[in-house]
This record gives sequence, C-alpha cells and structure tokens, in this order.
Amino acid sequence: MERIVCLLIGYVLGNFQTAYIYGRLHGVDIRQMGSGNAGTTNTLRVFGAKAGLLVFVGDVLKCAIAVILARVLFGQNRPDIQYLLMLYAAAGAILGHNFPCYLGFRGGKGIAATAGLIAAFHPMFIPVGIVLFFSVFVTTHYVSLGSLLVYAGFMTQLVIMGQMGMFGMEQAALLELYGVGAFLTIMAYVKHRTNIMRLIRGEERKTYLSKKNQV
Repeated sequence: MERIVCLLIGYVLGNFQTAYIYGRLHGVDIRQMGSGNAGTTNTLRVFGAKAGLLVFVGDVLKCAIAVILARVLFGQNRPDIQYLLMLYAAAGAILGHNFPCYLGFRGGKGIAATAGLIAAFHPMFIPVGIVLFFSVFVTTHYVSLGSLLVYAGFMTQLVIMGQMGMFGMEQAALLELYGVGAFLTIMAYVKHRTNIMRLIRGEERKTYLSKKNQV
C-alpha cells in the first residue's frame, strides 16, 4: 500500500508540467516548438537561459518534494524500506512528468526531474551526478549524452551502495530497489532513443547556455 501511495504522490506532483505552463503563459505550446519536448533543454533553446533555468528548478523541485514527502510520511514507520519508498515516489514524479494525464500523456524526458531524485535521495549521489553530467556537457555540449551517463552512473551507484549496506535494507527489498532503478534507467534510454541515433550519426544538436537556438 505504501508503494502505491508514494507512486500516486509522485505522479500528482509530476503532472505540474513546468515547461508547458511556462509556454502557455507566453502564448505557445512548448510541445509545438523546437524539438517538441516539454522539458528544460527545449525551453532553453526556445526561450533562452533564464526560462530554461526556471523550468529546470521547477522540475527538480517537484521530484525532490515527492522524495522528501515519502521520507517524512514513511521514514519512521518503515525505515526498513525507506529508500525504496522514496524511489517509488521519484518514479511517480518522473512518470507524471513524462506522461502527464491532462496533456494526452505527452510530456518531457524526465532528466531534470531525475536531478531532483538525485538531490533528495542520498547526499552521495549529488557529487557523482554533477561530475558525470558536466564533464560531458562542458566538453561536448550534448545534453542527451550527459543525461544518459548520469542515469548509467545512478544505476551503478545504486547497486554498489545497496550491496555495501548503506540503505539498511534486506536483500529482497534491495532487489526491488534495483528493479525500480532499472525501470527508470531503461525508460530514460527509450525516451532518448532518437537522441542516441543522432549521437551515433554525429547529428545530435548541441546546446549552449549563452546562446539561443544554437545550431
């Protein structure tokens, strides 16, 4: 039951589609602009850096709040699966972001929301995520590549920390934790499948923080 509650909490928060709302406030549907993705990168390219930062913060916060709520609601009663419930809440938020029910299930790709997961889940994930993303982004300017590397790093770190006993969970719960993490990782790669193909062909679009609609 706790798992379902956490998923629902996350999904409701994830439906706060920051990019779509920002676009509507400016008279456009962000899903009809640029890449058609309702997320931070497309907002950055269409509206500029300030808009991109605002959308990023909004998407990070909604997932982080879901994770924190799961910890507050169930942390004391279910410390044995606290991190599992937190990950379920994050999964709900990312699903809500990617597939918002009031927008015909057409949302974003969940990377900024995943940053909220990394920020709120466990402190040790933060420096690893930052290094993995920015080491790639600064050198290549490929947001997609940095995002995919972050997910690979998150999944790897999740398993390593779990097996080291850092989450205080039994093996059965850990396997479930890894399953949820693997689901999120696979979903991220599936949502980025066109980006992956463009990266392979050398056709992926680069993103620059200081330039609007940079080709």
